[in-house]
Amino acid sequence: MHNFEDELTCPICYSIFEDPRVLPCSHTFCRNCLENVLQASGNFYIWRPLRIPLKCPNCRSIIEIAPTGIESLPVNFALRAIIEKYQQEDHPDIVTCPEHYRQPLNVYCLLDKKLVCGHCLTIGQHHGHPIDDLQSAYLKEKDTPQKLLEQLTDTHWTDLTRLIEKLEEQKSHSEKMVQGDKEVVLQYFKELSDTLEQKKKIFLTALCDVGNLINQEYTPQIERMKEMREQQLELMTLTTSLQEESPLKFLEKVDDVRQRVQILKQRPLPEVQPVEIYPRVSKVLKEEWNRTEIGQIKKVLIPEMKISSKSMPCSW
Repeated sequence: MHNFEDELTCPICYSIFEDPRVLPCSHTFCRNCLENVLQASGNFYIWRPLRIPLKCPNCRSIIEIAPTGIESLPVNFALRAIIEKYQQEDHPDIVTCPEHYRQPLNVYCLLDKKLVCGHCLTIGQHHGHPIDDLQSAYLKEKDTPQKLLEQLTDTHWTDLTRLIEKLEEQKSHSEKMVQGDKEVVLQYFKELSDTLEQKKKIFLTALCDVGNLINQEYTPQIERMKEMREQQLELMTLTTSLQEESPLKFLEKVDDVRQRVQILKQRPLPEVQPVEIYPRVSKVLKEEWNRTEIGQIKKVLIPEMKISSKSMPCSW
């Protein structure tokens, strides 16, 4: 603790002086602290009822004070002025109590192993706990870091390091398994996609071949029928024009037209024979392919993947 702050601390409550009062022996204490000392003693001399005895907590000398009690003791105005000025200033090097405003942490609680202020000991949760001054507590705990360091660098550190390495190895191994499974999935569906693409091309090629056969079957017949229709249209036009010819021209042409009409009418018309396509692709896909394994792909569910861990014994 800072030496200057020691001078501002009450030796009874270990807190900054509050309403400092001076005893005839020149020692200063908080007003409330002296009240507590007076009440605790309870000694009233019958033979001198006008004076109240009080033993100084510092020098142990007997002091007689007026019947009005501690209130009759003079205030240490100089000390109070110094304290007020001190409390108005910022002291970043001083750690204060989080529970009691502006009270420095200047005492070490041996029970709870923590720094406390004077109010914590008198009116706070550390009341009645064994205490020690900062220097003594520091000397007792000075070698603790080295002991803790030895505990942290023993076999526990080695076991922890080995465990981390083992976990990292297991993690790497598991990640490699997942990556391998990804490659298997990609390869499997690539082969499946290639197979389906190949089958699709075969189907389409077969359908193109069938289309060519249909074209070869019908196109020549259609062309011949169109040719006959053109000839018939020509004869219809020629027959109509005969009605406008002169008798001489009419007689020259009518027999020729008649013969051509007869020849045209005598040409037989083919019967339309429907072509059957066998087998039909729709039937093949529905009846044959749906019975194969690939027909079950739409029904196959992708499993929900999880991991299970085996209990790993901890060496510590």
